[in-house]
This record gives sequence, structure tokens and C-alpha cells, in this order.
Amino acid sequence: MPGVVVVSAPFPDKEVAVPVVLVHQGAGLTKESYEEVVRKISGGSGLNSPSDWPVEGLLVHSAGEAEGGFRVVDVWESEEACARFGEKLGPTLQEAGVTAQPEMYLAHTFVSA
Repeated sequence: MPGVVVVSAPFPDKEVAVPVVLVHQGAGLTKESYEEVVRKISGGSGLNSPSDWPVEGLLVHSAGEAEGGFRVVDVWESEEACARFGEKLGPTLQEAGVTAQPEMYLAHTFVSA
């Protein structure tokens, strides 16, 4: 199917980049702090498509209110892409008062339309 990407791990016979899931929720992360961080890292223009992000490699981004507080979920094409974003994002999160550390794990399966 055109436009559909399916990745399953592990890949015992070849080396491939495995998508990384990043889930951020907790101390200091609110709708208001999220919007402040978005304004700062986007220069005020917003993050409306993957090309608006300060680094390449974002596959999916979602943010919203969840049970237990505001939650942000990203899927990055690799650990390296996620780390590059973390280097850019970290100082801005600190400025916004977000102290919670994100949970990060390798995707076993990632399906995208």
C-alpha cells in the first residue's frame, strides 16, 4: 500500500533504525508550559508539520490532556534523532519549569499511514 510504513523489530539479519517512542508527562508539564515551549522552539510560528521542528526525524507528535495530566507522545525515526531533539528541547523545558523526565523506548511495531 502506498504511504503505509510498517516496521517491526527485532531485525536479526540486518541493521536498521528502529523508531523510538517518547512519552512525556509529569511535574511541570501542563497545557500552558507545553504551549510556551512550542512558541520558544518554533520562534512563535508553531509546530504544524514535521518540517517545523528544529531537528529532522519526527514521525508522529501528539499532545493533550490525559488522566493524570498533560501528556506529549512523539515517535522519532531513531534514537539519534530523538537525542538531537532532546539537546534542543532540554534547556527550553527547564526555562518553562518542566522537570519531569520523559519515558523513552524502542518501538516493537510502528504503523503509519
